[in-house]
Amino acid sequence: MHLLAVDDEPTILELLQLIIQTLGDHTVITATSAAEALELLDNPETPAIDCFLVDIQMPDTDGVSLCHTLRSKPEYQLTPILMLTAMTDKSYIDRAFAAGASDYITKPFDIDNLRGRIQLIGDMSKNNRQAVISAKPRNEVIPEDSTTLALHEPIFVQDVDGCITYLAMENYVSLMSRKKLFGSSIIGFTIRNIEELHRTSTRYEYECIVTDVAEAISVALEEFGALISYAGNGTYLCVLECGSQLKPDTLADQVNLIMRRMDLYSNDGSPINAFVSAGEQVRLVWKSGQSAVDALAQAHESAERASGRHARNLEDFWYDKHSMNI
Repeated sequence: MHLLAVDDEPTILELLQLIIQTLGDHTVITATSAAEALELLDNPETPAIDCFLVDIQMPDTDGVSLCHTLRSKPEYQLTPILMLTAMTDKSYIDRAFAAGASDYITKPFDIDNLRGRIQLIGDMSKNNRQAVISAKPRNEVIPEDSTTLALHEPIFVQDVDGCITYLAMENYVSLMSRKKLFGSSIIGFTIRNIEELHRTSTRYEYECIVTDVAEAISVALEEFGALISYAGNGTYLCVLECGSQLKPDTLADQVNLIMRRMDLYSNDGSPINAFVSAGEQVRLVWKSGQSAVDALAQAHESAERASGRHARNLEDFWYDKHSMNI
């Protein structure tokens, strides 16, 4: 695995090189600024980077901006980016994950913990199964593609504000709990009739549905500074800067109104009827360790139950209406 460490402190770079040398067949390239890092990446002799270790507080361009720039490059859209920084304020953590960070370790760091994270990233680099989808114009000519995405697969929605990978979402929630930065809530949104939409859509149409719904959720939750991840099965998990009581049905109505105004159509010109249901608010207060990650699963299950209830209620409505007409 090839790593690129970016830090303006030479002693930190030397320490990282020593640590990585103990992990086996890894190489590390170093840069003391974002500009130097980008120059290295533009050099054709630089090997493809499998992992970035990035400090935040650097002169000129900071690490968060560098992270955003790296994510704008197609070849590094899914490359793990580990922020290694002395900045512990939640605002920095939020900015880093929103820019595309995969994980976040604060200095002074535990060497064994860092070794474990790098080894885990090495495994991820060998077998990264997440798909990347980008918002594409509806009038774009799309080649025939028989490849389908599994319904359960968590996929990374590109070019929508606040969207991060599911792994980054897990790391973010775990970090919040470890630092006891409580006050956030998790809420899930599930696309109704997702099985039918998945079955009847081409891969491109399905990607567009996932992207468009993510965009509607992002707009609806803009005031909450939400981080959003598509977790599979038509469900989006959102971490909100809100400890007060939310009204899930109201939020779902807002998302659905935005999608209605977007006028979604399939390739054959037929309208796409995509609507969401929202699950219960799950607060992160007093959550810690694995229970914080379990809160994501709790929010996921709640959103899917809400979608299932809507389907059953609709079925009961049509059954009762039909029975009354007999």
